[in-house]
Amino acid sequence: MSNQMITTQNYTIEQTSLPLSIEEKPFQPKTDVDSSNTDRNHFKPVFIPYNNQQGMAIFDLQGLIPEHHVARVIDRMVESIEDNIFYQHYKGGGRSSYHPKMMVKVLLYAYSQKVYSCREIAKLLEENIPAMWLAAMQKPDYRTINRFRTHQMAELLPSLFEEMILKLMEEKFITLENYFLDGTKIEANANKHRYVWKKAINKNETKLLAKIEEMYQQIQSVANRENEDLHAGI
Repeated sequence: MSNQMITTQNYTIEQTSLPLSIEEKPFQPKTDVDSSNTDRNHFKPVFIPYNNQQGMAIFDLQGLIPEHHVARVIDRMVESIEDNIFYQHYKGGGRSSYHPKMMVKVLLYAYSQKVYSCREIAKLLEENIPAMWLAAMQKPDYRTINRFRTHQMAELLPSLFEEMILKLMEEKFITLENYFLDGTKIEANANKHRYVWKKAINKNETKLLAKIEEMYQQIQSVANRENEDLHAGI
């Protein structure tokens, strides 16, 4: 029934617009296909959500570090040293400095991984999870790192490096032949085909300590060269 207020006598409900086009599909005969496979093709693959562009935070880096890890050994070693031993290398006053224990941990960890360049050490703090954990996500730049090891900790670092190497050897994280560049060997057990490190360290302590000192001098030469380059503006 039409509305007398808005329609005319010729009102009709027939369609006056152009009809929608209908796409004709070619006939496809049915084939003998397993219905279970056909049904499976209708489902979309399911994935674990992933988007590395969204904002996210890792609140517990420590949980990502295995219990038996070099970084934990270094962390315990440095934390066992009294703060005053580090503080006495600072004059006091001025701007706040990065905590010396944090800086020492980062340096020793880098050295344990054979990373000696201050720029490469700074890169670890951007990319390496154990280094990021030791630094508590703080990021001193390469100039700060090199200044710290050539000035504030120049006297203390050699003994800390020596202690770290001995601890890592004792806990079998490293061996001399793997760490030192010339493949130094201390003592071999021909029956078990492995190194008896505790006995070797006691028997060859003088040779071992000399080797550690030599290695540290090589590291320090890298630091000194980079320090000269930084002063020259390179």
